[in-house]
Amino acid sequence: MRNLIDIKDLSVEEINNLIEVAKDIIANREKYSHKCDGKKLATLFFEPSTRTRLSFEAAMMELGGKVLGFSEASSSSVSKGESVADTIRVVGCYSDIIVMRHPKEGAPFVAAQKSTVPIINAGDGGHNHPTQTLTDLLTIQCEKNRLDNLTIGLCGDLKFGRTVHSLITAMSRYKNIKFVLISPKELTIPEYIKKEVLDKNNIQYCETNDIEEYMGELDILYMTRVQKERFFNEADYIRLKDYYILNKEKLEKAKQDLCIMHPLPRVNEISTDVDDDKRACYFKQAEYGKFIRMALILKLLEIN
Repeated sequence: MRNLIDIKDLSVEEINNLIEVAKDIIANREKYSHKCDGKKLATLFFEPSTRTRLSFEAAMMELGGKVLGFSEASSSSVSKGESVADTIRVVGCYSDIIVMRHPKEGAPFVAAQKSTVPIINAGDGGHNHPTQTLTDLLTIQCEKNRLDNLTIGLCGDLKFGRTVHSLITAMSRYKNIKFVLISPKELTIPEYIKKEVLDKNNIQYCETNDIEEYMGELDILYMTRVQKERFFNEADYIRLKDYYILNKEKLEKAKQDLCIMHPLPRVNEISTDVDDDKRACYFKQAEYGKFIRMALILKLLEIN
């Protein structure tokens, strides 16, 4: 039985295969519409989510399966004091595969130790979000036709942004990748990511607090919101939340084939005047998420 807790759980070959299956699903929707007939997906969301939860539910439904679960911790017996391990053991009796989001780092890993069915980590605190990373990789492959030879700008909350941490880890396994890390000094990338991923793999990177400094070099610009829920001090959040706002003016020096991405939800870090720019890919990115999650469900359920 396989779980997906960390993007490193998948080899590059497995990631590439998932992308190919997702692209086949996009091209041949009817072919996959009954692959999960009789299967049930449980969505255990101990932390709020819109896109991730709904895209998993839509993915399972489009595969012909059924969905059960809860969308907030207060709707579960955790609110009565039940442990995550006990919740997982019980839900495993009712489902074939479980998707779990939790505010505490490592919770999905603990759950996987007790589960009798595959566990997918849909985000654990500021740590990992592997299915968002798969979504990002499918987006890049579909929009740029490659996953190598890219200069990727990551902008905003690089300290707490689990999507950023997972994407750096994944992209560092492809050839000739360079990162431009754009953030205020309070939200720079954690040292362990620099040491254990970037330096260890000899990945080129530079750090700046100026979003326009390297704009003309970027193939991908990955924007992130400053996450209020990760701050202990509201004053710090208020001071930093509008540090970067991408607008048309800031894109004047950008490449015409730049791919602008965002894991969403957006607050105001991308101006709405960018939405109609052909380089804006973030809403397509959300749709790609459904297709890659369909491919992942099939893989973990060992359905061909």
